[in-house]
Amino acid sequence: MQRKWYAPGRTGSTARTAVVLALGLGAGLAGCSSGAPADDVKVDAKAGIASAAAPPGRYRTLFEPCGSVPQTVLKEMLPGAAALPDPERDRTYRGTAAVTYDTDRRVGCSWRADTPETSHRLSLDIERVVSYDTAVSDDDRAQEVYVRKQLAAGVPLPPTAPPEPTGTPGGTTGPSGTTTTPPAHKPTTAADAATTAPTPTATASTAPVSGGPTPSGAPASTGLESRVLEGLGEVAYLDDVLGNAGANSRQRSVSVVFRTSNVIVTVSYREETTGLSEAPDSTELQERARKVARLLADRLEE
Repeated sequence: MQRKWYAPGRTGSTARTAVVLALGLGAGLAGCSSGAPADDVKVDAKAGIASAAAPPGRYRTLFEPCGSVPQTVLKEMLPGAAALPDPERDRTYRGTAAVTYDTDRRVGCSWRADTPETSHRLSLDIERVVSYDTAVSDDDRAQEVYVRKQLAAGVPLPPTAPPEPTGTPGGTTGPSGTTTTPPAHKPTTAADAATTAPTPTATASTAPVSGGPTPSGAPASTGLESRVLEGLGEVAYLDDVLGNAGANSRQRSVSVVFRTSNVIVTVSYREETTGLSEAPDSTELQERARKVARLLADRLEE
């Protein structure tokens, strides 16, 4: 009679478990032989379909913000600091770091200098956006955050280019080679007319001007209004707002916001005048704020 063979120390459920583990290990080895890295795919447990995970953003850490603006630039941004006593002037140029819970995700710094007539304040906010959805990249999530900021500031998004027409411009080519132009569509109902009417596109020239509307009520276009900026990061905009800070003071706030990969940088520069002093000059503040923004954009490229 043939004798039955048993694996030493494995009986009953223990033996069955060993078999299952062996099968699982064999399946794992077979999967590894296909050459698909496990870190680059996402497996849907229900459908059993593997899909590529979205790539991470370029930046994993952030630089120290209070040391990112040279003192020569701070002297220009904070003219009132030159008249301060040495210890106070040094503290002003060192800046005050923003309180954050994770300096790899968000950092900031601010500087302020006051005189009897004017007050200047510069602040930086630098945010590293992380997507917790493996199907959405860090860059795409950062773009969503950036767009919300731009729309909240009232700066219109640039118009998108219309899709390229297919076939012969102005019509379609028939079987015989002749070109036929489709008849113009005529709306038959009020709702149809609304859908076919051209939609006006907002541009930077029609954005509200920081100095206020003209006497006719139409916004004045000076080239200094809030607008989209070119040549700064991947996308950028500038917001310029003039208002009253009190019964006898005027305040202008200029913000330059740009995105590079998964990092969003906000440079805020504010000047407040009191008494008979003129309202803060838009050109001067915008040039200074953009100068700091360019320095930070270069820092991100290092």
